[in-house]
Amino acid sequence: MKAIQISQTGGPETLQFRDDVEAPSPSDDQVLVAVDVAGVNYIDTYYREGIYHAATPFTPGQEGTGRVLHDPRGEIAEGTLVAWMDAFGSYAEQVCVPRDRLVAVPEGIDPHTAGTMLLQGITAHYLIYGVHDLQEGESCLITAGAGGVGLLATQMAAAKGARVYSVVSTEEKAELAREAGASAVFYYSDELAEQVRRHNGGVGVDVVYDGVGQATFSESLEVVRPRGIVCLFGAASGPVEPLDPQLLNTHGSIFLTRPSTGAYTAGEGEFAMRAQAVTQGIVEGTLKFRIGGVYPLAEAAQAHRDLQERKTTGSVVLQVS
Repeated sequence: MKAIQISQTGGPETLQFRDDVEAPSPSDDQVLVAVDVAGVNYIDTYYREGIYHAATPFTPGQEGTGRVLHDPRGEIAEGTLVAWMDAFGSYAEQVCVPRDRLVAVPEGIDPHTAGTMLLQGITAHYLIYGVHDLQEGESCLITAGAGGVGLLATQMAAAKGARVYSVVSTEEKAELAREAGASAVFYYSDELAEQVRRHNGGVGVDVVYDGVGQATFSESLEVVRPRGIVCLFGAASGPVEPLDPQLLNTHGSIFLTRPSTGAYTAGEGEFAMRAQAVTQGIVEGTLKFRIGGVYPLAEAAQAHRDLQERKTTGSVVLQVS
């Protein structure tokens, strides 16, 4: 089958398109799916670079949409249209999906949205409803505000009546953040915390959702109010250096968390609850996905380059079939 393989970790050039990869075989806890569209996420770049470990050679990718080819238990009919997350190896024509990490795709959701809705949608959901259940009148700062998770989290937070301050790199991205519901939009700078505080009545925000990491982390610590939360959910600019816990005290006894989708979908029924909230929002039109880039499977390396060079907005997908 056709797939992207990585034999040695490193830059985007390590994503090699091959047409002779052996098709996978599902275990009893998996379902074999023919991939139509695969989502491209920052976590894929962490595996590609070796920040997260996987034995080489491997096929990257975590999520997508397609039709069921075979269910060893016979519970899901062949041809059923599904979407999934947490299925390592999704940059391929076929992938084995854990049966507890897939959902049927409701009618009316286009394939590109279906291919990227779960990982980013569930991430945004646990940020806004799990890490801290934002309330009306509270405030938050979202870095990478025009990215896939950033735009979704902005919509969710604004719908709850929170003040959302978005951080972006260009005017085009600023406009997207405003359309998603941001109360104010800022550009990356060393004075970010001061600017946000001025817009927030002279006080820090209740929560910072930082998906950028190294380049913004110090400002994230500065901009949060005493006893507020800094949620570091990504490292688009690189990993944050180790820190002395005393630093949290000097910034006002603030809380720091590094969450994951695994931890926030581990509870009984938690994955289904978050997945249903995302798909229902799409169907009802209250949650809008922006597909900022569609690349052929063979151009996965370019998709990674554009993602890491901040040339994309919203979600990025690979067209597999």
